[in-house]
Formats: sequence, C-alpha cells, structure tokens
Amino acid sequence: MTKGATGSRRLSVDDWIDAGFTLLAEAGIEALKLDRLCGHLGVTKGSFYWHFADMTAYRTALARAWAELRDHDRSGFGELSGLPPRERLATMMATLRAERQRALERAMREWARTDPAVADSVRAADHTVVAAVRTAFQDAGFDPDEADMRAHATFAAGIGFLHLSDAPAGARLAAQQERFLDVMLAR
Repeated sequence: MTKGATGSRRLSVDDWIDAGFTLLAEAGIEALKLDRLCGHLGVTKGSFYWHFADMTAYRTALARAWAELRDHDRSGFGELSGLPPRERLATMMATLRAERQRALERAMREWARTDPAVADSVRAADHTVVAAVRTAFQDAGFDPDEADMRAHATFAAGIGFLHLSDAPAGARLAAQQERFLDVMLAR
C-alpha cells in the first residue's frame, strides 16, 4: 500500500499516467523524471517499477494514453455536425482552449519535436481536427478548395493561439477567437 499524495491505496497505471499528464502540462517533457514522478505521487520507485519496466515503457504508455484521451475528446467533433458551422467551429475552439487540454496539447507538441512516435500521434490528431474544420467550412457554403484553405488557416491560427497564450483562456482570448471566426467565415 502507498501513503502520501495517493492516500492508502495501491497506485494504478492510470494514477501514473495522470501524474505524467500533470507534470507534462506544468513543466513539459523535461519534468518526466522518475524522482519527480515519485515525489509528485508520494511513493517510492518500487511502485513505478511494479507497473513499468523503465522510463521508455512509461513514456510509451503516456503517449498512448494521450492519443486515447485526444481521440476521445475529438470524437465529439463528429457529433457537432447538427450545429450551424459557426457554432460548430466555436465549440471546437472552446474544447481545445480548456486549461488542462491547452497546457497538455502544448506539451505534447513540444515532445513531438523529439519523439517520432509522439509526432505521428500529434499528426493523426491534427488530421482529425482539420477534417472536422474543413467540413464545417464546406457546410458554410465554401467550395472544397476554399474550405480546405480556410481549414488549414484556422488550424494554424488555433495552434498560434495555443502557443502564444500563457495565461488561462479568458474573455479576451474568447473574443479574439470569435472575431477570428467572423473573418474566416466572411465571404
């Protein structure tokens, strides 16, 4: 049994994954050190090795878990098809600017710069988002080529919003994104 940050229960793989997400979101990939993870959870290294062979296995599990989390979060994008295109785009942007999602997304993109497997996962996520955004622009009446260009521009701007905003998403950022949608949906 473990004591400390987790109470008096055994840690699960999910506890270790959640700790990794927290450290990634707070401090980036450099924070994923065994001592720091154990300190965060208030446990010994033996607890870590009960679940993972080594840090490589842990990082692989963490990247896989993020892919599953990301796929779950983005799976709802397809369910938005009944909404008007502008509302659909605003909802997608709001989903991606949620505080933990935003911080974790940035950290995963940084990690992807040095890890090909994580890069593949990020690219797959990006493809899903761009496809949903393209569909919204087509549903707004833009021809396929114009919808594709606007989808990529919107996606690129969204990544910019993600990386340029260190403060929690507030009214100012939401207003800027709304104004951005006005521009992108204008004819």
